[in-house]
Amino acid sequence: MSRELIETGLAHSWTAVRIARHIEHAESVVLSARVARCHAGFAVMQFADDSAHLNLLAVRPEYRRRGIARQLLCWLHATAVTAGTFVIALELRATSAAAHAFYSALGYRECGRTAAYYQGLEDAIRMTRDLRVNDGVLRAPNG
Repeated sequence: MSRELIETGLAHSWTAVRIARHIEHAESVVLSARVARCHAGFAVMQFADDSAHLNLLAVRPEYRRRGIARQLLCWLHATAVTAGTFVIALELRATSAAAHAFYSALGYRECGRTAAYYQGLEDAIRMTRDLRVNDGVLRAPNG
C-alpha cells in the first residue's frame, strides 16, 4: 500500500522488511485498518523520548472519507499521551493538498519546508501537533 498510495513516482523505500522492523521495534506502533475483510488503511508511528514521528498514514481511495484515517490517528494520539509523548511530527509531500488539509483540520500546523526531501525529487512540508493543546479538533472515537 505504501508503494501505491504514498511512494508513487519514488523509489520504493517502505519495504516489507522495513515495516517488519517497525512491528518488532518496541518504540514503534504499526496499525492496520480493515473494513470487512479488506485491508483499508495503515499507519506507522515511531516514538522517541519526548516526541513521536508519524512515518506513514494511508487509506485506500475507495475507503476514504469514512473516518478511517482519523480513527487511526486518534488511536496513535491516545497511545502517545499514554506514553507521555505529546508532540507529534510528520512530513508530507508539498504537492499533496488533500493531506495538508487533512492534517491541518486535525490540529497540525506547518512548521517548515524541506527542499528535495523525497529522494531529491520533491519538497516536503513539515507539520507538528502538540497534544497538550486542547483545541477541540480531534477526539477519540468514544470521546
